[in-house]
Amino acid sequence: MQRRTLLLLSGAAVVVVGGALLIPNDDTVPPTDGGALAFPGLAQRLQSAAKIEATRHDGALAITRRGETWVLPAKGGYPVRQEKVRELLTGLTELRLTEARTTDPALFDRLGVDDPTKDGSTATLLRVLDAQGAPIAELIIGRRRVRTQGNVPESAFVRRPGDNQAWLAEGRVPVDSDPQLWLDRDIANLPRERVRRVAVSRTGESPLVLTRGEGPDGKLEVTEPTEHPPLDETNLDEVGRAFEFLTFIDVRPEADIPGEPLGEGRFELTDNLAITVKPRKDGETLWIAIAAEGDDEAARFNARWRGWAYQVGPWKEKAFVPRIADLRREETPAPAAPAADDDADAPPTAGTAAAPATPEAPAAPAAPAETPRQQ
Repeated sequence: MQRRTLLLLSGAAVVVVGGALLIPNDDTVPPTDGGALAFPGLAQRLQSAAKIEATRHDGALAITRRGETWVLPAKGGYPVRQEKVRELLTGLTELRLTEARTTDPALFDRLGVDDPTKDGSTATLLRVLDAQGAPIAELIIGRRRVRTQGNVPESAFVRRPGDNQAWLAEGRVPVDSDPQLWLDRDIANLPRERVRRVAVSRTGESPLVLTRGEGPDGKLEVTEPTEHPPLDETNLDEVGRAFEFLTFIDVRPEADIPGEPLGEGRFELTDNLAITVKPRKDGETLWIAIAAEGDDEAARFNARWRGWAYQVGPWKEKAFVPRIADLRREETPAPAAPAADDDADAPPTAGTAAAPATPEAPAAPAAPAETPRQQ
């Protein structure tokens, strides 16, 4: 009996193993020799790169080189994230063609390597050009191939422009055609505790000065004017948070800043740093130009801020150039007293029947006269 059971279990194990070998596994990595580089010797040629273009049917990106900095012409030459450019160019130099795929143009859209300018296409045409506009590297990048295994390199389907041979390429080439994705939106991140004094000169308003109290728990308080309505601590704290996680929505050269000037706010911070903000309002949008004064920290800020105007959230107006009305505490209205019933004793108006009077209770009968006792 034990021998028979053992034979049955052995047979079942053989069936299971055989079935496992027949089931396809999408995560299995086919053995390859690593593939040939898509662009041999590209690293040396990239020394003369002057422009990067990424084209899709729904948008295009152009990044140009200015000295050692890559910038966005569409944003007035504002610097892009330099590490993103390095990652893209490094990815091109390391890209390897691992598997030849279709040469049938009718199948290109399945791999995402069809004409990038065609409506509905998901392909991206990436071009790296030299100063004369000659291509250094060109590639149509299609769908990425996703694998769930760990430590497996990324791969994507690619094709050279003018060539009908599509390839599966191994490597990461992070290309985005949306210019907004190339911008570093951070302006500053200075904790509110560093703000010691704020002097606001708002157009059409009296000067306003806020000063932080002494000690680690000191709070901003209005010290000018000395007479003012009750103020809200949360609104005061927002002034101190003006530069906490400050990011921009859009950017343009300062000479092109739109809108009407609102005045200026001067923020004095610890470590000998002062920042002046000059906001302008253009309809519902708020633009600011900012400049720093002080030591090395101020120099670093000015290297980024000088010459630029930033669009920020409209709620920042009350932080950069607040009015006393923006800081006051909202009074909670007292509950209204119930209305008096003034019509209780009013005579009925003409045409209105008077309410019937409540009948009075009948008077109690008089007590009978005392009957004299018989003698």
